[in-house]
Amino acid sequence: MENFKFLIVVFALYLGTHIILANAIAQETPQEAPQESEPDATTPQADVIEGTMTLERINAIVTRIDEKTTQPKKGIWNFKVNDTPLIIVTDEANNRMRIVTPIKSADELTKAELLRIAQANFDSALDARYAVAQGALWAVYIHPLRTLHDKQFISAIAQTVTTSVNYGKSYSSGAFVFGGGDS
Repeated sequence: MENFKFLIVVFALYLGTHIILANAIAQETPQEAPQESEPDATTPQADVIEGTMTLERINAIVTRIDEKTTQPKKGIWNFKVNDTPLIIVTDEANNRMRIVTPIKSADELTKAELLRIAQANFDSALDARYAVAQGALWAVYIHPLRTLHDKQFISAIAQTVTTSVNYGKSYSSGAFVFGGGDS
């Protein structure tokens, strides 16, 4: 029963993050009838099936999530979801993007924690992952840039935040666990 209650809490956190992000996007989405014209490159399109992500679309989405978003350099954004700081780094030339948030110093990781995050990367961290780089443990989502669509991008942000928040607990990026692993 305790495990069930824990899963309900994890699911609520995951859903809450998705709702916060979806509401941020919905605030700016007009409720008018759809028009036949081409969508504006900066307007998030929740119903886009094929990926059409651009730096302009990323900027439009993250500034709706956090109006204090900064862009220290083209293709890089710093923003927060609740109290979780996030960094988005893109490379248009190589069609790559990543969303990262630091969790803790890599020097503090025990062998047991390294094993646990490797297990989580197999079955419970899903699209977001744990990674060690530059002396830190990170929650990270990595994806080709241009094939990403808005819903997937918003989910990526939520999964990265949830992966970070769940470090040391369920090690999950959301309510779903793929299974077949040791988590």
